[in-house]
Amino acid sequence: MNTIKPVFTAIALALVAVAAAPSARAGDTLLMQRVQQEKGMNLPTKGMSMADVERRFGAPTSKLDSRGGGSSKQPVINRWMYPGYIVYFEKSHVIHTVLNTPAGNNTNPQSPK
Repeated sequence: MNTIKPVFTAIALALVAVAAAPSARAGDTLLMQRVQQEKGMNLPTKGMSMADVERRFGAPTSKLDSRGGGSSKQPVINRWMYPGYIVYFEKSHVIHTVLNTPAGNNTNPQSPK
């Protein structure tokens, strides 16, 4: 009787793992599609200066409050919003451009989640 409970627990865990696996693959596919979409777009690239970004892409719709800057290990991060994407700068150079997602999880980066 004592061996039956661990067997049922193991079976239940295996079923949960199998059920979760397809959703992980679907998430990977969505991420790959998003990366391919970003590659095909004309977006600010890593290393561009703020002046270069503004000259090439125009003024942002808004410039969000900077974050960090408390130490050399936490440099100032600036964020500029454009329609469809957000540009992240470390000090004054682009470190990443992120598309706004259909799920809306980065369309309002001013408010913490």
